[in-house]
Amino acid sequence: MPVYDQPSTQSVHPNVFKTQFLARLNERDEPPTAGDADVAGPWRIEAIPGEGFGLFRIGESLARGGSPLAVVPSRWLALVLAAVLPGTGRDPLIRIEKDADEDGAYPLVLPGLDGREVVGRLRVFDEDLVSAVNVAIHLLQAPESLAWLLEAAGGVALERCGAILDERTMETTETTAAE
Repeated sequence: MPVYDQPSTQSVHPNVFKTQFLARLNERDEPPTAGDADVAGPWRIEAIPGEGFGLFRIGESLARGGSPLAVVPSRWLALVLAAVLPGTGRDPLIRIEKDADEDGAYPLVLPGLDGREVVGRLRVFDEDLVSAVNVAIHLLQAPESLAWLLEAAGGVALERCGAILDERTMETTETTAAE
């Protein structure tokens, strides 16, 4: 696989901002939002002949001199990357406490301006589970990311998902009507 030697965050391709202006900005400290901005997208998936599919920011492409953030052999995997990547720059919404509470459970907390709110408890300390929950939360917060993931799911999974949702919403409607 060829190595794309152009950093994905530098403006080495056409840009409306002058190089001198960008160079001056690069001399400053990045704001706390820079990590989110770097991965937020929006993303484009571009076929790369002989290699697979590249993941590019909108405004970047091979034709414009850009380098992909990732190159993968299948469009399916590129769709999954495009779905989850924007959430990787964000602070997690749910966190797990390192110390168990008086009952031996690990509190799940939602940090806020007024401290933290306990939103659940786990019997075991499982950071991977909490990370997965945060990925799912991001997908729920970002319609474009959710659309990438749904596209990656394919027709069979969406058909089955549609049937499940149809049945669940019918049950909800029937329960509400019976009350």
